Amino acid sequence: MATHHAEPGEIVDLATWAEDLPVDKSKAIAKIAHLELARLVISGGAEMHSSGYCQVPGPIVVHCIEGEIELRTPDRDRTIREGQLVYLLGHTEHTIRGVRDSAVLLTIVLEPA
Repeated sequence: MATHHAEPGEIVDLATWAEDLPVDKSKAIAKIAHLELARLVISGGAEMHSSGYCQVPGPIVVHCIEGEIELRTPDRDRTIREGQLVYLLGHTEHTIRGVRDSAVLLTIVLEPA
C-alpha cells in the first residue's frame, strides 16, 4: 500500500503524521518540484547518516519538534532543542544525531537541475 502524502492546502498534524506506520515513524510529508518535507524520528544515540556526512544541492531547514538533536557539520556541532530550528545552505555537509528520542521536521529546497 502506498503511503499518503499531503495534498496542497491539507493540514498536517506533525504529532500524528506517521501513526499509520507499524514501527518506523519517519515519513515523507510532501515532495513537489522544488520542495521536500519529511517528519523524521531519531532515537537517542542514533546517527542519521552512520556512513558519514550527507549533503543536498539546496538549502535545508532542520526543525526539532520534540526531543533534542545534535546537528553536525565539518566545522561545528549545534545542539537543537524542542521548538528550535536551524537552516543550512545547499551543499553543506551535515549529519544529525539524536541526543534524546526526537522528532524532526526536515525541509529541503530542491534546486532545479
